[in-house]
This record gives sequence, structure tokens and C-alpha cells, in this order.
Amino acid sequence: MEQAKHYVCPSCMTPVPSGHKFCGRCGTGVPEEVLNPRVHFFSDMQDPGKVRLLLIRGDGMDGLSYHLKADQHIVGRSGQIEFPDDPFISARHANLFYRGGRLVVRDEESLNGVYYRVRGSVEVKPGDSILFGEQLVRLEPTPRPSDNADADGTYFYSSPKHPSPFRVVQLLDNGAYGISVAAKGNSLRIGREDCELNFTTDVYVSPHHATIEEKDGRYTLTDHDSLNGTYIRLKSEQPLAHGDYLFIGRKLLRVEVNSN
Repeated sequence: MEQAKHYVCPSCMTPVPSGHKFCGRCGTGVPEEVLNPRVHFFSDMQDPGKVRLLLIRGDGMDGLSYHLKADQHIVGRSGQIEFPDDPFISARHANLFYRGGRLVVRDEESLNGVYYRVRGSVEVKPGDSILFGEQLVRLEPTPRPSDNADADGTYFYSSPKHPSPFRVVQLLDNGAYGISVAAKGNSLRIGREDCELNFTTDVYVSPHHATIEEKDGRYTLTDHDSLNGTYIRLKSEQPLAHGDYLFIGRKLLRVEVNSN
């Protein structure tokens, strides 16, 4: 846990600013271990090549840090990194382990998956799940037309159809579909306003958050320097670097590599 900004005097419960030797209200001295916390800090952190995870959003647990010193670290409702109260985290959700001196994350076949924050543009494929703000969507190819008549020769009446290379579908509880938007051209913009797919009430979505583009049958997801990032569900092992972010259940975690 990072050091608190203020030490609270046990005699009068008054906050004492960092670096002050005495309580400004009652004069009680600040303990030596509070004045010089580096003694304890270095005993835990001076481990070159090792990594810690910092909990950024965690249902009241914000700021908690986990020092990854073992060969592997199971994240789940039980394990080395436990979140027993998060209903979206599986019992054995993910594994963080070292390979060749670098931290790697692997989804352990969890129900809700592990989401990794993309940097710039990445290739995506139909079926990929994407998380931004509080929205979970899936990239899907546009369904094939099914305009055949039924047995008595009657055709199904529908809205006019427009050629489209793909669509984005909002995923709700239990896998139900919400909003579904088909790209009218080869790209589709996602954001809070003035986009083809808008989530106007989601305060974690930037005005122009991300774009999905199709070219020659390949798809690219681009994050437009959004404030809260765009995340893609991992389908394989992912090496991690300093500053990477992971969403596991409702927990947002940042990777911090110790300096040598």
C-alpha cells in the first residue's frame, strides 16, 4: 500500500502532514517508522526485474498494490491475488507469471475474460469483445441476407438493407443483445457524441473514443487517446510492460515495473 498523505495523531485524531515531527494540535511526536518509512519500503520493493500491480478501480480497495515476487500468481476469488467479493471474477480467473524475465498474463478460461488496454491501433477479428467506459460490445460480420420466400411464396417484410462489412453489438446481462449498429462504410466511430455509435450517458466514454475500420477483409481497432482507454478481451497469453492496464472483473489494474 502506498504511504498515506497524512499521518493521523492517535491522541487527538488530527491529520499530521507528511514530514512533520509533531502534531500541530496537541504536540504528540510522530513515530520514527512514520517519519522514515523508506526502511520498510526498500525491503519490499528493491527487487530488480520484478513487478507490482496497482489497483486503480476496485470497489473501495483503490490504491492497493500487489508485489509479484513468485513464479506465478493466480488471480481469482481465491489464490495469490484474491477478490472474493467480485461476482464477475471466477474462482481461478487469470495467471500472472514470469517468462524470460518478463511478466505475462493468461486467462484461465474464466467466464468474463481478461481485458487488455490497447495502445494506438491493433488488429481485431469478428467475435472479439471490446470494452470501453462501462460498455461491452462485440465485433460481428454483417449477417448474410436471408430474403427467400417461405413455403407459400410470401416474403418477410423488413427495413431497407444497406451494404455493410461489419456491425458492432452491445452485450447485456446473460449475453443478451442491446444496441446493434452496422457500419455504413468501411469504418464505424464509437464515442459519446457525433459518432455512428453513441453512448451519451456513459461518463467514462470520450466524445470520440475509438474507431473500427475494415480494409481488404481485415479489421483494425484504434483508440483515439481516450481518457479511460479501450480494452480488448485476450484470447492468448499477453506479455506486459510498464504502464499496461488490465480489467479483471470490476477491477482495473496497472502494471508497474521496478527500476533496476
